[in-house]
Amino acid sequence: MAALRQDVDEYLASLASERGLSRHTVAAYRRDLAQYLEFLNGGTPNSTRVAGFIKALHARGLAASSVARKTAAVRGLHRFRVTEGLAEDDPTALVDTAKRSQPLPKALSLDEVMSILETPDCSTPLGRRDRAILEFLYATGARVSETADLDLGDLDLEAGTAIVTGKGSKQRLVPIGAYAISAIKDYLPDRLAFRTAGRDSGALFLNARGGRLSRQGLWGIVRKAGVGAGVPEDRVSPHVLRHSAATHMVERGADLRSVQQLLGHATITTTQVYTRVTPQHLLEVYTTSHPRSR
Repeated sequence: MAALRQDVDEYLASLASERGLSRHTVAAYRRDLAQYLEFLNGGTPNSTRVAGFIKALHARGLAASSVARKTAAVRGLHRFRVTEGLAEDDPTALVDTAKRSQPLPKALSLDEVMSILETPDCSTPLGRRDRAILEFLYATGARVSETADLDLGDLDLEAGTAIVTGKGSKQRLVPIGAYAISAIKDYLPDRLAFRTAGRDSGALFLNARGGRLSRQGLWGIVRKAGVGAGVPEDRVSPHVLRHSAATHMVERGADLRSVQQLLGHATITTTQVYTRVTPQHLLEVYTTSHPRSR
């Protein structure tokens, strides 16, 4: 239960940093999830317990809007846990069998991503570190948790690859790309300066005190870069860089199986969302590829 409470805290932090929800809305979600944890009473979340919680809400005679919000809080928490690799399964998936539309990833344009990557001041140690982080996130499509957990020994800069540990401790080999390799090489001397004398956690990305950067720290770096690039704060997060990398690759002809392997998706179904291209891109593809387009 302690681990689940910690996941709740991280989920609420993500709501504020990624979706830009007001503190009042986040506070409401916090109360909703506290009720959910109390209902679980230390039990492991599963579809039966989730359904029981929703049934109990209705039994209390709550307004439909209140039940919907509390249900959304619980569903959002479990989707977050799966996305972040904190859980293998989403117990809410089988509770409501009604078909729900799958939203498109909040991808940034290539120009917006380039502006974000160029925001850090590379004349400073922290700026070089932040540039390396941003380049790595976009180059690999890695999750924020995977990036925070990355060790120096997981890199092979000569081969241009990194070993990323994802859900269920499953490891995958991902290419890094020339720009990310260059940025990481520029940062490595600063990493030596950041680390505490005589102690080295092994983490690739360190904070100014020499410790491993947390997920929250990474979120803050990405958000700061987004603001510096003039991109609205609610549109920028590590997840968005991941989505943007995948979307840009598919738009440029990458096959879904390769993107699936890069992102570490368990099934191709999850990756298929990136085939939902914009109407403008569809028109461009049609114009350049269909024999009778003009």
